[in-house]
Amino acid sequence: MAAMARESLSAKLLRLDNPIASLTLSFWLWKALLFIAVAACPGPGYDTSTSLIPREGASPFASIHDSLPLPLKFARWDAIYFLHIAEEGYVFEQEWAFSYPRILGFFVSGIRWSGGLGGPANTALVGMVLSHVAHYLSVLALYRLSANIFGHATPTQKLICVLSAALHIISPAGAFLSAPYGEPIFSFLNISGYYLYTSSLIAEHNRAVFLRDLRVLTAAVFFAIASVVRSNGILSGFLFAYDAAMLAWATLTQGPSSYNARRLAVLVVGGCITAMGMVVPQILAYRIYCTGEGHLRPWCSWPLPSIYSWVQSYYWNVGFLRYWTVSNIPLFLLAAPMLVILCKSSLWALKAPSTLCSESGGQSSSPVSPGSMLFRLAVPQGLLAVMALTSYHVQILNRISSGYPIWYWWLVSTAMSSFQDPHKSRRGLSVAAQAMVAYALIQGVLFGSFLPPA
Repeated sequence: MAAMARESLSAKLLRLDNPIASLTLSFWLWKALLFIAVAACPGPGYDTSTSLIPREGASPFASIHDSLPLPLKFARWDAIYFLHIAEEGYVFEQEWAFSYPRILGFFVSGIRWSGGLGGPANTALVGMVLSHVAHYLSVLALYRLSANIFGHATPTQKLICVLSAALHIISPAGAFLSAPYGEPIFSFLNISGYYLYTSSLIAEHNRAVFLRDLRVLTAAVFFAIASVVRSNGILSGFLFAYDAAMLAWATLTQGPSSYNARRLAVLVVGGCITAMGMVVPQILAYRIYCTGEGHLRPWCSWPLPSIYSWVQSYYWNVGFLRYWTVSNIPLFLLAAPMLVILCKSSLWALKAPSTLCSESGGQSSSPVSPGSMLFRLAVPQGLLAVMALTSYHVQILNRISSGYPIWYWWLVSTAMSSFQDPHKSRRGLSVAAQAMVAYALIQGVLFGSFLPPA
């Protein structure tokens, strides 16, 4: 009976005749549940760092358990830095590890300029609203991106798109996609950039040159802002590098043409725009720390000065194999499922099976080979997995993976033993979905209690 009830609820939430409405309802139900899980945690949490944040301008919506304003219950771990930077700017050198507060500060400044209230609690509230909106838009962007690749003409194709977007709703990133963190904004920007990029390939196939170039450059802007939010956004620049390399090879083997020259120029400009998301913050830091009189910081004399690399290494102990210690084994075990999923899904997409289109229930509505697009998108995700394993604080993989679409598609494809049997697919996918829900809720309680993992 319980299984039948779950199946009935699932059928109501994932109606293929109105996928956007279904995803919207599922999204806000999930967000409400996650909000309750975090907000209901008693007290300021195991770590009382949040209670040290000044209370000026605090939100009137206070927790019933203590005097901590409710929005500040979502200010955990790095969010404490985010709120301080958004409020005061970059005061301490180690704060330059984070660029997301620039985005948050932009919105906070706009609200203050229009007469809104200030203070950390209200800044946290702005960040929460921004995260919810960005995550919702990210879900819709993933649906459209999936449609670009797999098509959406048949019920089975729509099912693939809906299930992939639904998995993004219950991503293991959990509370980090509701709190004032950069992950939901990065996810929206990166996935939207992928959507624009794949749309440019479709325009290229149709010889719509102006539309192609516009989409490439717009995608580059999205990737650049994504790189400001999270440095791993720079990995998406591979898309432009790959296409530029293919065009350069074609020019060498087939001779130059004005058509290829124009496309190559647009790709180079797009790559430069993407790189600016990393370069501009470094220039700003260099002007502050390395051009004045007095003692200069050690990184100023590097061949390629980078405050980001310095701060990550000096203050956060980020570096090649630095995290490989016995004490961190539990964190590697925690990240292991996602690490395996990212690696296997990247390999799946790199193989780009030629039968993918027929297996997905008919001819794709896209004129570009799904395998060709999957191959391109697989590389940034694969690089992320390798870098997380070797150089990052590996447990953050569970949240930063939310902005990469390949693994959602792989879970859907592997769980669907037959693309032709939608009912069987839902049952097959339920195990993965239940595991993600359980992890996200447990993580939400730990997050609200200021307990690891972060």
